[in-house]
Amino acid sequence: MKKFILGGLTATVMAFSMNAMADQFVEGKDYTVIKNPTPVSGNKVEVREFFWYGCPHCFKLEPHMQTWLKQMPKDVTFVRTPAAMNPVWESGARTYWASEMLGVRQKTHLPLFHAIQVDNQQIFDQATAAKFFTKYGVPESKFNSAYNSFAVSTKVAESNKLAQQYQLSGVPAVVVDGKYMIQGENERVVQVLTYLVDKEMKSKK
Repeated sequence: MKKFILGGLTATVMAFSMNAMADQFVEGKDYTVIKNPTPVSGNKVEVREFFWYGCPHCFKLEPHMQTWLKQMPKDVTFVRTPAAMNPVWESGARTYWASEMLGVRQKTHLPLFHAIQVDNQQIFDQATAAKFFTKYGVPESKFNSAYNSFAVSTKVAESNKLAQQYQLSGVPAVVVDGKYMIQGENERVVQVLTYLVDKEMKSKK
């Protein structure tokens, strides 16, 4: 009985703490309201993460996002979007979408992050990326074909269009339902994300 009471008390304290924390989330400080919100399709709340493999802040945020993804509500759609706002970033974006096209993204996403951020490998162009993917059974010629494909070029154009609409100035950036943007590299990002997702889910009901 004591264990049951303690468990209930702990749950109550946690719920109170989360509500108190939500009250501390401030527009302009913890998140920004996008001036030109972009309507998202479907009834689910869209969460879109902009990142670049060469960004140390993105790498620091990644574990927190991975934890959040495991607990993501079923009424939420997550879209990972590599930013392509300059030639070096575009190479990383093409690498990401090539990995999706080739069906190896789940195996290569975190290792590529680790190789660049921890092992200090300079994988910032097509040639070095192609060589990296040979470790995962992808021939360089096949990677190069995907990297330069029309489908990947279309994705790059879409990413840049969204970056302009959201007035993206840097990464990492998490956009909720085309309305709110969160920037940062720590656990507070996912706390604010949870708060905004819940807010949007309630507004759709």
